[in-house]
Amino acid sequence: MEIVKSEYLISSPSVDLCPKPDKPEYAFIGRSNVGKSSLINALTGKKELAKVSGTPGKTQLINHFNVLSSDEKRWYLVDLPGYGYAKRSRSTRKTWTKMIEEYIRKRENLASLFVLIDSRHEPQTIDLEFVNSLGEWQVPFSLVFTKADKSTQRETAANVRRFLAALEENWEELPPHFVTSAVKRTGMKQLLAYITGLNKEEA
Repeated sequence: MEIVKSEYLISSPSVDLCPKPDKPEYAFIGRSNVGKSSLINALTGKKELAKVSGTPGKTQLINHFNVLSSDEKRWYLVDLPGYGYAKRSRSTRKTWTKMIEEYIRKRENLASLFVLIDSRHEPQTIDLEFVNSLGEWQVPFSLVFTKADKSTQRETAANVRRFLAALEENWEELPPHFVTSAVKRTGMKQLLAYITGLNKEEA
């Protein structure tokens, strides 16, 4: 499957103002500056679909994109604000956290949440805590390790193993995971194949 068409639809300040939940939805989230917008642009093949910024915390709303794939399926792709960005006021962070949690827990057509993890680093507590929260909320999700081109394959593989090993302390079964590079388009086919499978289940 390939993405034939993708276009920006709307930015919403709350889940209640999101588009009608009439199509499967795939949302992307991660710590600020994890490469979320770059990954979305690589996945869709459109360089400027999601706005890429060198400033962490740029995405502040729930951003919906309409997608048409080569299997003639229509679905939503969603760019969510990053979590754990410290350089915003406490009240702003609290508002973002509430918005994100309500979206994740209430959005009925959310087929899967893709949690982006920077593959250059050892497991970060904030990522592990967020993933464990998803388990408590029983939200379907996958892990997407980003920026694989920034390290050697050995370093990337070691950090992925460390993260999965840390998860095994609380999880009986590990979620699906993907290793990606927006620059080299590594992992894009695997992500799209995974979405294709979920779309078939949603049909």
